[in-house]
Amino acid sequence: MTKQNQSEIREVSITLPATRDDIESLELGDAVFLNGLVFTGREGLYSMIFDKNMEPPIDPRTLGGATFHCSPAISETAPGVYNVPSVTATASFRFAKYMPEFLSRYDIRFVIGKGGMSRKVYKDTFTKNNTIYLTTVGYGLGAIYGRGIIGVKDVAWKEELGLAQAMWILEVKNFGPFMVECNARGESLFENANKEINKKFLKLYEGLPDPILKRVGEVTSPEEEVL
Repeated sequence: MTKQNQSEIREVSITLPATRDDIESLELGDAVFLNGLVFTGREGLYSMIFDKNMEPPIDPRTLGGATFHCSPAISETAPGVYNVPSVTATASFRFAKYMPEFLSRYDIRFVIGKGGMSRKVYKDTFTKNNTIYLTTVGYGLGAIYGRGIIGVKDVAWKEELGLAQAMWILEVKNFGPFMVECNARGESLFENANKEINKKFLKLYEGLPDPILKRVGEVTSPEEEVL
């Protein structure tokens, strides 16, 4: 289901697991809302799977195909009873090396996180697996995302990894908005934006004179600039 709002950002609601048409219809900049199950994963999960060669006690292939790089703000109010008022993404580039095997092994169709990954990872891995990268929007929206979490359906490796690193299976409804940063063709919203910025930014260097008294780090060439 899609709708257009006044800001011209297309809103798309997807029920997991997504169909091929769902995936291929998504375009860069679409605002996506998810319904179904989403499982979390960060350092602890990837270490258990790839460093310790352990399979999760809950098969990710049965969970709808969407994973979230995050640590939910979970509190255990009673044994086995959890409250999740907020969830904040962590940077996904740290897990890029695991993506080739992870996406194919567990049939992952959505990776949610912060900051995106490189164009090479998208082209070499995401496109092969028909996977979309969704980025969280801005900072301070943890409570907004928390509103889309109906509850905790299950949890794996809680004792081994602790609340922050455990693999949480979250039941979600209207969970978002997440923005499409990488589409099924491996195109990147951030990369396209950077290209447009650089077209204007590089012109600022043209004709700059060399400073008479250079401060440390002061340069007049974009090739030497460190941001």
